[in-house]
Amino acid sequence: MQPDPSSLSEQVERETLTLKEVETEIRKVIVGQDYLLDRLLVGLLARGHLLIEGVPGLAKTLAVKTLARTLDIEFRRIQFTPDLLPADLLGTLIYDQRHGEFLPRKGPLFTNLLLADEINRAPAKVQSALLESMEERQVTLGETTYPLDEPFMVLATQNPIEQEGTYPLAEAQVDRFLMKLRLDYPDRNDELEILDRMLVEKPREVRAVLDGPRLLALRSTCDSVYLDHKIKNYILDLVLATRAPESAGLPDLKNLISFGASPRATLFLARGAKALALVRGRGFVIPEDVKEVAADVLRHRIVATYEAEAEEISTDDLVARLLERIEVP
Repeated sequence: MQPDPSSLSEQVERETLTLKEVETEIRKVIVGQDYLLDRLLVGLLARGHLLIEGVPGLAKTLAVKTLARTLDIEFRRIQFTPDLLPADLLGTLIYDQRHGEFLPRKGPLFTNLLLADEINRAPAKVQSALLESMEERQVTLGETTYPLDEPFMVLATQNPIEQEGTYPLAEAQVDRFLMKLRLDYPDRNDELEILDRMLVEKPREVRAVLDGPRLLALRSTCDSVYLDHKIKNYILDLVLATRAPESAGLPDLKNLISFGASPRATLFLARGAKALALVRGRGFVIPEDVKEVAADVLRHRIVATYEAEAEEISTDDLVARLLERIEVP
């Protein structure tokens, strides 16, 4: 059931102002990075986890830590290393001699906002320990399953240029992320401002704008953003074209895509588009919202063939071709 249009319009206007406050606080510390800040807000609203990829020094960790300071919720950071164990993340059972029983000692995963720094430095058994928590929002210790508090969000970073001492994330792992973001270097003006700030300025104070209940209310408003039936079909056309390019009238992509996007991509495209519409101050989704988040949602869900790799065609290139040629409603 859709809410009353006038009531939804008022909610959207109010929530958009709140999101602007969050962005203003973050910009006290972060220079530029419009793309990253937009996607951080989208992830918050869409109940999704984000994988942030970029070379060192692009303020990935700083942006996440600054976002956490604008939220009055529990935040923890884990620096992933090759010697990390699953128990270091999830917790373990400790034997209580007085009562003769094992008691849970919960790990740092039991939080609202988790920064998994350099996630690709941890071995596969540690990465897989995140799977249940990211998808089911729960953790099993021994024979007992413990639900995680809401909101719960994982923001993971990784460095794409280092190979030694890293462990690439498995497909099942990366599919749990709502979006995979790729950051580029700042432009000259932004880097000059960074230089000026870091040379003379003291760290700026950041005010907490949202608490847990307020964030959950924002997410409820995001769920109410209108998604027209034509936009739903457009999303389906994009996702299905990654699986069967010939059926979508794109036979030249058949030999470039080994595996297409999963049904989770369909859901995440819709959620991401709704969240972006709310960030932009609208109570309805337009095709441009879907296009804007498409690469972030699909780049880690499309597996390119060896032929595509030989021709140096990336998954971003494949998504761009889909967006160019799939009919827009």
